[in-house]
Amino acid sequence: MESKSKIVNKLKLITRDKHVITSKWGKEPFSKGWRYGEGETLAVVKPGTLLELWKVLQVCVDSNVIVIMQAANTGLTGGSTPFGKNYDRSIVIINTLRIKSIQVIDNGKQIIALPGSSLYDLENKLKPLGKEPHSVIGSTSIGASIVGGVCNNSGGSLVHRGPAYTEYALYAKVNKEGKLELVNELDINLGSNPEEILFNLENKNYNNSDILKSKKLASDDKYSEIVRGVDQSTPARFNADKRLLHSASGSAGKIAVFALRLDTYEAPKKSKVFYVGSNNQDDFWKIRKDILINFKELPRLGDYMHRDCYDAAKKYSKDTFVVIERLGTNFLPSLFEFKRIVDIIAEKVKFLPDKFSDKLMQFLSNFWPNHLPKKMELFRDKYEHHWIIEMTNDGINEAEVYFKDFFKDKKGDFFICNSHEGKKAMLHRYVSASAIGRYQALNKNNIGEMMSLDIAFPRNEKNWLEILPKEINDKLELKFYYGHLFCHVFHHNYILKKGVDAKKLKQELLEIYDRRGAQYPAEHNVGHEYKAMPVLTEFYKKLDPTNFFNPGIGQTSKLKNWK
Repeated sequence: MESKSKIVNKLKLITRDKHVITSKWGKEPFSKGWRYGEGETLAVVKPGTLLELWKVLQVCVDSNVIVIMQAANTGLTGGSTPFGKNYDRSIVIINTLRIKSIQVIDNGKQIIALPGSSLYDLENKLKPLGKEPHSVIGSTSIGASIVGGVCNNSGGSLVHRGPAYTEYALYAKVNKEGKLELVNELDINLGSNPEEILFNLENKNYNNSDILKSKKLASDDKYSEIVRGVDQSTPARFNADKRLLHSASGSAGKIAVFALRLDTYEAPKKSKVFYVGSNNQDDFWKIRKDILINFKELPRLGDYMHRDCYDAAKKYSKDTFVVIERLGTNFLPSLFEFKRIVDIIAEKVKFLPDKFSDKLMQFLSNFWPNHLPKKMELFRDKYEHHWIIEMTNDGINEAEVYFKDFFKDKKGDFFICNSHEGKKAMLHRYVSASAIGRYQALNKNNIGEMMSLDIAFPRNEKNWLEILPKEINDKLELKFYYGHLFCHVFHHNYILKKGVDAKKLKQELLEIYDRRGAQYPAEHNVGHEYKAMPVLTEFYKKLDPTNFFNPGIGQTSKLKNWK
C-alpha cells in the first residue's frame, strides 16, 4: 500500500486541499456517530461533483484503503462511521453533502436525487408542485439524505408508504477482481463510459426521450396492503425483508450511490390530527384493527407515546422543540454541528464538564415557558397512553364519526387538533427521541448505560406494550416507549442501573423478542449495533465481494475479502 501522505496528496489533487480533512479535530464530526460509534480515519474527503466522487473512489481502490460513504451522519446505529479498531486497512470517509442536486422529471411524478441531497430540500422543491417526498417527519427535520434513507430501508412515519425503496439507481461497486465499475440502473440514456454518464447526469444533459418507461419500481407498491393484514403473524416492515433488498435499496453503504430515481406523492388537500388518549392498551389494539381493516382511507401517520416518554420529552427535549418551532428544521443540522464543536472544545478545556453542550442547553431551556398546548397537558394528566393520528381528505370525517362512537362507552377520549395543536403534537413526538440521550448526559455519573432498540412486532401481536420479567425490569432505571402503532414498529429506550452489563441485558431482551416473533431492527439500519441476519449478509457480500465498502457493518468481518 502507498504511504498515507501519498494517498492524501492524490485526494487533494482531485478535490482541492480544503475538502480533504486530516486533522483530528476536523475529522471528529464525521468519524463520530450522531448517537453511536466512532473510530480512526486517514482522511475525510468531500467531493463537489459526481466525477470527483468517481475519481476519489478510484484512488481509494488503487491504494487499498477502506471507504465509508456518508451524507448527513444522522444514523442512529453507527452505520456511517468507523466503529472501533480491528480494521486491516486505513479508512477514508467520503462525505457527499456537497453533491446535493435534485432533478424533477416526468412532470413531477418522479425525481432524481444525487448523493448529498436532503429530504428537507426535496420537501421544499416539491411543495409548489403539490407533491411531497416519502418521509415528511423525523428524518426530514435532522437533514437526513434521500439516498441514506433508501440505503437503510428507512421506514418513516407514514402508514401508507412503507420503507423507502427504488429499483432505479446509479452506483459504483468493486467487483470480484477488485476493479471499480459503474452500474447504471436509472433507465436513462446517459452515455457509454463512466465520465460521460456522470457528467451528463449532473448537468442534466438528457431529454424526455432518454428516460425509459419500464416496469421497475420507484417506491414500495405493496405496503398499504401489507399493513392492513392485522391478523398476520409476521411484521409489516423490517430491515432484513428480502422483498425490499435490491441494489441500492437496503445496501447499507456496501456500494457508492451516485443517484436514485424515486416516485413522488400527491400532497393531501386537507389533513387533521386526532389526539387520542386511554388508560387501557386494549383500546388502542381495537382502534388499530378497526381502522386498518375497515377505513377506506388509511391514516397518514399514527405515532404512539407513553406518558413517561411524554414527560421526558417535555423536560429534556424542550430546547430541540423550541429550535425547530421558532427557527425551522433547516437550522437543526447547524445546531447539531455547533453542539459537536462545543463538546470538542469542552474536551480540551479542563474546567468545562463532560457533555457541556447538553448541560448548557438544558439549563437555558428551563427559562422557556411551557411549550405544549393545554389540551395535550390535560390528556397527559388523564391518560397513560397517547396516540397522534393524522387523517387526510375523506378519512377525516371517517375518523371523527368512528371516534365519537368508539368512546361513547369507553373511559378514553379524543380531540381534533387545530393546526397549531397538530404541529405541536407531532413535533413533541418527534423530539422525544432525543430525551433519553439528554437524560443520560445529565445523569451519567449516577446511572448505567443507555440502550435503544428498534423492534417490529408481528401484525397480530395483541400485547404490543412491553411487560418485562421482574429480573430484567429490576436492572432498568428508566423506560421510554414510543413508536408507529399502526405499523407495529416500536422504539424501546432504556436507561440501565449503574453496574448492569449492557451486552448481557441486550441479549436477554433480544431473546424475548425472538420468542415473540419480532424482527429487529425495524426501520433503522443494522449499523454496528445489530447482527445482520443471513439474508442481509448474503446481500452485502453479493454487492461488495472484496469488502471494500463499510466493512464490519452488521457485526460482519472487517477484513478484506470477508476473511
